[in-house]
Amino acid sequence: MKFLLDTQAFLWFVLNDRALSQIACDLIVDPFNDILLSPASYWEIAIKVSIGKYEIPGDFATWMEHQI
Repeated sequence: MKFLLDTQAFLWFVLNDRALSQIACDLIVDPFNDILLSPASYWEIAIKVSIGKYEIPGDFATWMEHQI
């Protein structure tokens, strides 16, 4: 099955935030599912990082590449 992750759900997943339900985590890690992320999510995350809502280690582009 294909899932288009919301930006916030993606962030909760990669940051191991408990706000994301176990069911959602299970769907994301299931190898039979295709997880998609909108290009707009890159923009949204960049804004959140630039205003200090989230801190990421190192370069934004490198960090995103490793998360996907």
